[in-house]
Amino acid sequence: MRYSISSLVKQAFRGHSGWPEAFRHPEPAKHYDVVIVGGGGHGLATAYYLAKNHEITNVAVLERGWIGSGNVGRNTTIVRSNYLLNSEIPLLEWSLKLWEGLSEELNYNVMFSQRGVLDIFHTDGQRDEAVRRGNAMIVNGVDAVMLDRKQVLDMMPLVDENNGRYPVLGGLLQPRAGNARHDAVAWGYARAADRMGADIIQNCEVTGFCRGPNGEVTGVETNRGQISAGKVAVAVAGHTSQVMGMVGMKLPCESHTLQAFVSEAVKPCVNTVATFGVGHLYISQSDKGGLVFGGMVDGYNSYTQRGNLPIVEDVAEAMMMFMPALGRVRLLRHWAGVVDMTMDGSPFICKTPLENLYLNGGWNYTGFKAIPGAAWCFAHTVANGAPHKFNAPFHLDRFAEGRPVDATGGGPFPNHH
Repeated sequence: MRYSISSLVKQAFRGHSGWPEAFRHPEPAKHYDVVIVGGGGHGLATAYYLAKNHEITNVAVLERGWIGSGNVGRNTTIVRSNYLLNSEIPLLEWSLKLWEGLSEELNYNVMFSQRGVLDIFHTDGQRDEAVRRGNAMIVNGVDAVMLDRKQVLDMMPLVDENNGRYPVLGGLLQPRAGNARHDAVAWGYARAADRMGADIIQNCEVTGFCRGPNGEVTGVETNRGQISAGKVAVAVAGHTSQVMGMVGMKLPCESHTLQAFVSEAVKPCVNTVATFGVGHLYISQSDKGGLVFGGMVDGYNSYTQRGNLPIVEDVAEAMMMFMPALGRVRLLRHWAGVVDMTMDGSPFICKTPLENLYLNGGWNYTGFKAIPGAAWCFAHTVANGAPHKFNAPFHLDRFAEGRPVDATGGGPFPNHH
């Protein structure tokens, strides 16, 4: 749509009134073919791919709060597929390929910036691990470039090159990786799913599951009434064990708080996404100039969405070791999301033992970057009652079978973001 100059001026001074709604706000119907519990990135994208790929449009997405209020709006927006395991790489690389065309597909700018992800190493052991991971990426058709010390410092001139404890030895770069605008991802998928016919129902909390005579799941109980469904798909990042506990399933995952930070706006100084392996710090710079960074999860179980001062201190110390020139930059705000930490660091994208119940959860640090690919696979699984080959390894029985997808050491360093 084209606007004249006078029309644009008029739009600028009208306040926040008169905007067309991005998606409808329907009342819940009594029955849907599929009810998706969770209106975050994975839930909204699953509704979209159910309609687009499988022509399943009688779908409801139930969100306890408002669209964008959960983890999809509480992360550091990193998108990458620089993984080690052959069972991980195909899923995350497929997701990255979907990211590359997502703005055009959704007709909504998700601001995906392929500025690269650079994992800097500081020891010979970390170099060996980076070479191994880079080779695994290349074998699987993923872009990977090894950089020497000078090349790293050319990209990241503010990194402390003379740190006696953690010298810069080089880095592993994935040039196609980068980051996106998290809110735009939620809004883009919400609008696209709505236009495909899905009902997006906000302020609708699931309080229980309906069961049939043989134990099968037949719908959900909500604070807005009972909704029956042919199939129920759960995608509630951070609260997976809590929601699945309502149906009597105890999952091998725990909920932890993961904090993130943004500084005041400064001139462009970080033109990639960089990680400091020793201190578990990752940093990028937003289009508005703020430095966005984060660290490790809190060490205790929690469902809170707030930060705390010990993690502020821990991350600030890592920042000073990594880029001491930023010591006088002021912290603008920090926040927290809730992440499901599984025992092997990998998610669940599968049909559950209960008939008609499907699960997408347990994403650890990986949820945002996996949204397109995981939801694409989850929609396939829900529609067909069986997994796609990309998500086949991520089933609930893998621990009992002795087949964990051990991703805890599959990033550049153990438990990497």
